[in-house]
Amino acid sequence: MLITAKELSKSHGLRELFAGVSFSVADGDRVGFIGPNGAGKTTLLRMLAGIEEPDHGLVRTQRNAVIVFVSQRDDFPAGLTPRTAATAAALKSASVHGDALEAEVLGSVILGKLGFPDSRMDEPVELLSGGWKKRLSIACGLCEAGGTPDLLLLDEPTNHLDVEGIRWLEQFLSRGTNDIRAGACVFVTHDRAFLERVATRVLELSRAYPQGTLMIEGNYSEFLRRRDEFLEAQGRAEATLANEVRMDDVWLSRGPQGRGTKAKSRIDESADRRDVLSAIAARNEAAGAGGARVDFTASGRRTRRLVVATGISKGFDGRTLFRDLDLEIAPGDRLGLMGPNGSGKTTLLGILCGDMKPDTGDIRFADPMPRVVILRQQRTDIPENTLLRDAICPLGEVVDFQGRSMHITAWSRRFLFKDAQLLQTVKNLSGGERARAHIARMMLEPADILVLDEPTNDLDIPTLEVLEESIESFPGAVLLVTHDRTMLKRLAKSIAVIGAPDASVSVVASLDQAMACLERAEKEVAERDRTTRMEGNRAAKAAGVATSKRTRLSFKEQRELDAMETAVETAEKERLVAEARVADPAVAADHVKMAAACKLLDEAQEKIHTLYVRWQELETKRG
Repeated sequence: MLITAKELSKSHGLRELFAGVSFSVADGDRVGFIGPNGAGKTTLLRMLAGIEEPDHGLVRTQRNAVIVFVSQRDDFPAGLTPRTAATAAALKSASVHGDALEAEVLGSVILGKLGFPDSRMDEPVELLSGGWKKRLSIACGLCEAGGTPDLLLLDEPTNHLDVEGIRWLEQFLSRGTNDIRAGACVFVTHDRAFLERVATRVLELSRAYPQGTLMIEGNYSEFLRRRDEFLEAQGRAEATLANEVRMDDVWLSRGPQGRGTKAKSRIDESADRRDVLSAIAARNEAAGAGGARVDFTASGRRTRRLVVATGISKGFDGRTLFRDLDLEIAPGDRLGLMGPNGSGKTTLLGILCGDMKPDTGDIRFADPMPRVVILRQQRTDIPENTLLRDAICPLGEVVDFQGRSMHITAWSRRFLFKDAQLLQTVKNLSGGERARAHIARMMLEPADILVLDEPTNDLDIPTLEVLEESIESFPGAVLLVTHDRTMLKRLAKSIAVIGAPDASVSVVASLDQAMACLERAEKEVAERDRTTRMEGNRAAKAAGVATSKRTRLSFKEQRELDAMETAVETAEKERLVAEARVADPAVAADHVKMAAACKLLDEAQEKIHTLYVRWQELETKRG
């Protein structure tokens, strides 16, 4: 086993997160952690990484196992590039022996294998989209591991990724990419489609289970099926115990004669049954609690058409995001927007809400202007220093919700906040708690159009399911930007796909059609980039030939120089294979195999050194 967790327990203050958690992870396993916000998923993941200690229990890792932890936040200092970030990470690997040149080569090779084109390796990190930053985080983790991790630990890896990035990550974790194996992985996620496609086991942390966890072999569908079976059985056990306790009460009410061994034994058994019943009832109550109660308020407006867009286009800095788009939005519409990060989805939302004007075309709104309520991706509408009580109940101690008055404590509990949290500032809330606070505020505003920009970020699965139910029952129009394919499939009646190379927008009726449009656009972009590279290579080759006529390189030397980059890449691959063999525990246990493996690694490193020396000689000779 790569890693074994035994009887892990953890509490925060007086609140127990989980107790007695035990499981193991073997090579090839892909384990998904799920559960409500605050259940301890990230804490458990950090324990596996050795970053956080359990209160009780222990974590054992296989000797020489290489474990990589990738945080939820992809934070890189300003001024770094993917190449410099990867090089810095590679320098931490024992495989490069502190050699800066080897570290840069290893970093560049891994970046290339994870899909970074040469043109992006020296781009400032702050210009990268969320998807490319996540890819860079994983690349840096692989660099620290020398390119061959045994176990990847990923905290919310799909947060802020576009669909293309999520699909790449699914493929990488399931099958690897370009000779790089992901090995085993353990990840925290609320993305149900990602769980379905990647997980081979699912572990849920929840107070609905004994010891606070339930682990099921299989993907997410299998987990849901067997979880329902478990909870049904637990419900039947409560009913059976409750009946037995009622019978005990009848017996005790008759005043059992004597205090003999038999009577005392039954009294003790009755007390034990009550304790077990109390524990099971508490678990079943937790299982039925679900997520926050979400119910958006409609304005009651009966306008036939809220927004009509005709031939609208928009671009920035000479780049057209979308063009010639015709769209109508009416009450009851559920329009999803899909496209790569940076393709213009949020810009289009701004135009449809009246916050921004198109460059060309016409957009008309119903009179009076439709009331729009927005959940923004950045969750910045509420100032950081605002108290939670003021954020969710801005008019005082009472809120007016759909014609009913509710006290602030009842209102806050509806969104799973504890009374003591009302005096916390927003900046001290978790990501999920901030999202719930924004939703609580949205629900107080009557709306003709609900705009949800990445609503699933930071929300747990129970709350997501309640949010979906509320959107389904909302009578107004809904504009939805999300990379959560499960939510889109359930809610969207139509989907506008943005990001085609020609800036056209396809409006389709299903998620499958939208995914086909995205794949087609990706292929067109890849083909365009390949053509550009080929043209660049031909121009560079022609320039090289012209230059060679003016230098002292022979024809044979010029051919050698032209092939040098490929030769170095091949040598680097050979070195990575040799390093993986040296790190193999089975090889390390056999001194004969280990000696042979070390010899191969030395030869691979010497070959790389020789190639770089020769490369420099040829470049110097060419002048």
